[in-house]
Order: sequence, then structure tokens, then C-alpha cells
Amino acid sequence: MIKFRNVTKFYPPDTYAVKGVNLHIKDGDFVSIIGQSGSGKTTLIRLLIGEEGVTSGSIVIGGWDISGIRKNEVPILRRQIGVIFQDYKLLPNKNIFENIAFALEVCGSPNRKIKKMVPQILKIVNLLGKADKYPHQLSGGEQQRVGIARALIHRPKILVADEPTGNLDLANSRDIIDLLKKINQLGTTVLLVTHDREVVNMLKKRVVVLDRGEIVSDQKVGRYVI
Repeated sequence: MIKFRNVTKFYPPDTYAVKGVNLHIKDGDFVSIIGQSGSGKTTLIRLLIGEEGVTSGSIVIGGWDISGIRKNEVPILRRQIGVIFQDYKLLPNKNIFENIAFALEVCGSPNRKIKKMVPQILKIVNLLGKADKYPHQLSGGEQQRVGIARALIHRPKILVADEPTGNLDLANSRDIIDLLKKINQLGTTVLLVTHDREVVNMLKKRVVVLDRGEIVSDQKVGRYVI
């Protein structure tokens, strides 16, 4: 599904954000990517979703080498990779249905498709009864579930969760992780970027550790060892 082949990202004059990374993530994997601040986690994700280009090496997603991806191809890539953010990034003046529908509207999806798909996704994240609520009327955990719903609306093959529990308490964090596990069990490849020791240890899934831009550990069933 995802192959990083000797990937390096260099920022002049002297910063290697990612250096010589080789990483293979299979279809259906659930992988936690951990490391201290500045270890290269964010850069790795930015390279994966086409926000940055590699300095050298290659990134192949489902047979598509995106290393030299053109700007007009990035939206196509983004429909295959859903992204969840720590700070939700919801539109405050739109209700929950409209927040999720917006991701389809910008792609020119017809209203018929939007009215069919949004309730389906809301049901998956257990928010079907709150479609007419606005973000400020929801808890942090519920807002993050809206973010997950929006990321799923294009039925992506890959879901990237960038610190999804960073603003949540333990109970809500567990709910979000349980939801990510459910999505993974339905066949979506999940990449979880996190500082949350308890979440990583609870998952008992593959753990990749970055340090100064390099992979220093890759365990099939890992723990938070930083």
C-alpha cells in the first residue's frame, strides 16, 4: 500500500527533517508513528499527503509514485488519504451535516449523493442524531468524531490521524481510538501519529519510532518506549 524508499527531506542550510527513511505499510495495517518533537513525524505525513516534495528517494502509494506529484494531482491523492487533525478544523458557521457535506461539495458531488452519503458516515461515527448541531454545541470528543467522519467521506484507502487525542481526556481518547480500530477492521489502513503513551500501549499494534528524521525502531507489536 505505502512504500517509502530511502526518502530524505532536506531544508537548507543544514536541516534533515527526514533522512534515508525506508518504510513499508501493507494494506489494512494499523501503524503508530511516535517520536519526540522535531523527530520528523509531521514531515513524514506532509510528504505522504503531498504537502511537501521529497528531496530524494521515492514514495509509492498503491503503485503510484507520488515523489514528483504535480499540484493538479494533489486533490486526487487527498481523496485516497483521509486526514484527521488534533484541532478538528471544523467550520464554525456550518452545522455537522454541512461540515461533512462541504468535503463533497468542493469536489462537485451532486446533492443526491451528498444526501445519501453524509448520514451513512454519521452513523459510522455514532453522530446521526446530531447532524443539525453546530461545532460549539458538541464536546471535544464529538467534534473529533465529526473530523473523522469528514475524513472518511471519500471512502479513502488510507486514514492518517495526526495527534487525534491531543486535546481530549482519557475517556474520549479511548472512544476515538476504538473508532479508529473499527475503521481499520473495515479495511482502511490507519496511520496514527501520537505522543500519547497510554494510547500506543493500549493498541498493541505496530509501532514505528522516529528520532532526528530516521527510523530507529519498527516493532510489529510495540510499546511506547521513548
